[in-house]
This record gives sequence, C-alpha cells and structure tokens, in this order.
Amino acid sequence: MPDIHLITPAPWPDYELIDSGDFQKLERFGDFVLARPEPQAIWDKSLSDRNWDEQAHAIFRRDRQSPERGDWQTTPDMRDPWFVSFRQGGLNLKFKLALTTFKHVGLFPEQSDNWAYIHDTIKKLSSGVSRPKVLNLFAYTGGASLAARQAGADVTHVDAVKPVISWARENMDHSELDNIRWVVEDAVKFVRREVRRGNHYNGIILDPPAYGRGPDGEKWVLEEHLNELLKSCADLLDRDDFFFIINLYSLGFSSILLDNLMRQVFGMVPNSEWGELVVEDNYHKRLPLGVFYRFASV
Repeated sequence: MPDIHLITPAPWPDYELIDSGDFQKLERFGDFVLARPEPQAIWDKSLSDRNWDEQAHAIFRRDRQSPERGDWQTTPDMRDPWFVSFRQGGLNLKFKLALTTFKHVGLFPEQSDNWAYIHDTIKKLSSGVSRPKVLNLFAYTGGASLAARQAGADVTHVDAVKPVISWARENMDHSELDNIRWVVEDAVKFVRREVRRGNHYNGIILDPPAYGRGPDGEKWVLEEHLNELLKSCADLLDRDDFFFIINLYSLGFSSILLDNLMRQVFGMVPNSEWGELVVEDNYHKRLPLGVFYRFASV
C-alpha cells in the first residue's frame, strides 16, 4: 500500500491562505484579500474578527434563502474581475478571477501541485509520444488544461457549463496559449462516445462535483455515477504511456474510499499517490480541501 500524501501548494507569490477558522478562510489572491465560508475550518481563527474585517477587500455573505448562493460586501478599491499569475518550473499561467454568487472566484489554489505534476509528467511522456493527448473532464476554468497545453499536449477540455468554457478560453488567451479543444457536454455522455469510437488518451483528469447538471439537464450524482465513469476512463486510457488524476471535493469521500475504488477499477498501477489536498495557513493550521489519487507510467 502506498504512503498517503498531503499535497500543499508550493510557494506562490500571488496566493496566500492568511488565516482559517470559525468555518471561514481569509485568502489573498494577488492584490486582494477575500473572506469566504469554509465548512472544514472548524477550529478558532488565529486573528481577531476586527483584523479580518480590516484586511478583507471582499467578504462573502450567504443568502438566508439559499445554502449555496450569496453576495459579496466589497471595499471601494476592490476590482472585479482581476488577474493573478502562476509561475513554477516550466509553467507561466495567467488567470482571470471574479466574485461569483456561489462564493467561488474561478481558481482552486490547492490544485497548483497537480498543475506542476501534469506539466512535468507530460514532458516525460513526450520522450516517447510526440504529442500526448490529454482529456480534462469537469474542467471548470481550465487550470489543468492550461498546464497540459503549455507542456505541449493536445488538450480536450470538457465542461457542461458554457459560460465556464468561455472563462477558460479567456484564461488560455491571457496565458498566451492556443488550440485547446473546447467541448460543452455532459462528461459521462462524452466519455461513452469516445469509448465507442475507440479513442485513447495519454492523460485523463477528473474534477467532478458532488452534484451537477449537464447542458441538456443530465443529472450527475457523484456516488451514483463515479464508478461507471471511472470504468469508461480506464477503457480510454492508453496502455503504455499514461497518467491519471482525480480530485474529489465531496465531504462524504475519504482518501481510503477513493483508493479502494481506484484499485478495483485500474488494478495495480505504477507510481500511485493518494491522500488529501491541503493548504496551510500562516498560523500552521492545515486546511483539508478534498482528496486526490494520481498515477503515471513515468
């Protein structure tokens, strides 16, 4: 059994988890500090409420009528949208951020280690594959897609939400990249069709939500559909030169549960790593934000 790994982002000048606690997190994205809900931060804050309020340029307030939606209370100098950069190793990416009614800003900083992993793995695969093919499912605003494309991969980016695809396309342009294939479709439908066509990919990345809807109203429930989707992905993955990454944000999924599922679907795989996606705040409190599993032939 492999060791359980905790992934924390490498030092990143444009991102900082300043503090966490009382079911909230205080983060800096570039020039702006945001305060927003975080259900995993069950401990006390290290800083005072007054200090949080003094630092924050934007504070998310939940709508009493909706557990998911809300709005932002902002200071006059808060820009929306704004931009941050990510530079590490061979990666040089630029992302547009914006304040959404779902508290998200278009970027998940805990994924930055995966971006570096994708980039480095594709570079290794390229010694035996002229242009590795990568499929990014539930791809959101495209951090993983950009990392793969910048490494030289032929990238297919699939998401069911058209405005999110447009946002990802903007990130591609701002990162001075091109030729990503954009697909607005239900991920399960797309993968089934690719299997029927006999297509294969050297890299597959999954970042599925707990619940979701496809463009034609298709219902996605993680517990009900993940097993089937993983089996189809196993059929799509190249047998010789490959990598696979999955991230889960559902509170009901532990890394051990994911390890069981992955071993049943993929069997014994090389270079496997699995565990928690973690970001540490400035007071050394480690905030768990999801679980992951990844493996590669190189």
